[in-house]
Amino acid sequence: MFDVCALYHFARFDDPATLAGPLRDLCAAEGITGTLLLAPEGINGTVAGPRAGLERLLAHVRALPGCAGLEAKFSTASAPPFGRMKVRLKREIVTMGQPDVDPRAAVGHYLSPEAWNELIREGDVAVIDTRNDYEVAIGSFEGAVDPGTKSFREFPDWWEANKARFHNKRIAMFCTGGIRCEKSTNYLLGQGIEEVYHLKGGILKYLEDMDEAQSLWRGDCFVFDERVSVGHGLREGPHVLCRACRRPLAPEDLAHPDYEEGVCCHRCAGEYTDTQRGRFRERHRQVRLAEARGQRHIGPQPREDMR
Repeated sequence: MFDVCALYHFARFDDPATLAGPLRDLCAAEGITGTLLLAPEGINGTVAGPRAGLERLLAHVRALPGCAGLEAKFSTASAPPFGRMKVRLKREIVTMGQPDVDPRAAVGHYLSPEAWNELIREGDVAVIDTRNDYEVAIGSFEGAVDPGTKSFREFPDWWEANKARFHNKRIAMFCTGGIRCEKSTNYLLGQGIEEVYHLKGGILKYLEDMDEAQSLWRGDCFVFDERVSVGHGLREGPHVLCRACRRPLAPEDLAHPDYEEGVCCHRCAGEYTDTQRGRFRERHRQVRLAEARGQRHIGPQPREDMR
């Protein structure tokens, strides 16, 4: 089994570029793979490696300015979830495109999984899934509103167009690991919404802690690595990734006539040209050749629009 660590923290980094090199060196020395994103607003990422090495990485990050309170979520994977290590500089660690949003200033009320269950059963509460459409498609909370967004950047426009639907409602929001809700709750507070709540630790913490018999979650949770999805107890789900569009596919999707392994699925079959599909077939051929040699081919990586 492989240990997987998801982390994020909002902090002020005056020069994120100076932090990247030491992080790369530490991850290389500890055999850690995955992705870390650095921006002036903080750090975000999911990585995998030996538990002792991950703990040393967390100690390093917690020693960075303003990061002493960083929390991390651990899970496991049956196969290496990442092919390489990337430390990247970004404008935002999760892209919302709202320069006035600052989770360090204020966020909504955090709720434990148990308190979350109690709240979202109440009639004056609107439960909003802040994740993207391809994530919502494989699982969500019972009765949650799906904004149908393709990226988190679209959330403010969706809210502006739909806010009248939630007049006199308390708002409860959730996402994969919690980071998107840090921004979305701050955004709604700035829009004058007084009662805003979010699930502390996100879906991952809920699935880890909540007894399945008491759970209000339905389906699986998309994750941004080669596991593709997890369920209760953070057990790996049944989904695989389309290597063209990188959407999650259920086992029954693999029987669809438009599915071609490594090339396209029924959702993206009409999105690519013959030339592009030819490149995908060649890439898939190279993947199979590498597997036959007992090697791992570094193909398309998981999405970086994380958590």
